[in-house]
Amino acid sequence: MKGKQVNEMTDKELAAKLDELKSELFFLRLKHATNQLDNPMVLVETRRDIARVKTVIRQREIAKAKEAK
Repeated sequence: MKGKQVNEMTDKELAAKLDELKSELFFLRLKHATNQLDNPMVLVETRRDIARVKTVIRQREIAKAKEAK
């Protein structure tokens, strides 16, 4: 997922995507632990996607706090 795609999402879409990515990461870790994961780089990509989504959410929270002042 690209950063531009994440920035274009609404707050609700970001929250839903974050939940989806977290559950995906759980299942990827499970597969990795049982040696069923073909490409371990998928774990890294998923963690980075989670970080991107969390970053955008936090940036929006900060922007809203500045507007409220």
